[in-house]
Amino acid sequence: MSKKFGCLYIVSTPIGNLDDITLRAIETLHKVDICACEDTRKSKILFNKYSIKTKLTSYHKFSEKSKSLDLIQKLKDGLNIALISDAGTPLVSDPGKYLVSEAIANDIFISPIPGATSVIAALCVSGFDIEKFSFYGFFPRKSKEQKKND
Repeated sequence: MSKKFGCLYIVSTPIGNLDDITLRAIETLHKVDICACEDTRKSKILFNKYSIKTKLTSYHKFSEKSKSLDLIQKLKDGLNIALISDAGTPLVSDPGKYLVSEAIANDIFISPIPGATSVIAALCVSGFDIEKFSFYGFFPRKSKEQKKND
């Protein structure tokens, strides 16, 4: 008898106003076994607002490679895991690509839970024709990185 794997949920979080979270995101965060997040302190603010008691584990750019294998094993053991970023959608200039790649390689089901995305919010108020656009990532925050991309 084969064991059923858990599901990896990629959950979008609010990008400024905590009330912008979707009902589906709240429901998902309540029902998963573990939530992997960039900064547990920031995620705790969101979790406290919506009385979410799910266990948090840190998953940031410095730990994502090593942490991905541990999370994949937990998914193989049947646990359901949500991945969130501090704001917006994971993998969009945030950690998550290693975890998603490993989940795909291990035939683990991935379910996206859409929500607020800063790129779309900015485009909607830009006045530009947004029928077609390209996104090449966010502008680097540090001046050293900005100069590298010239």
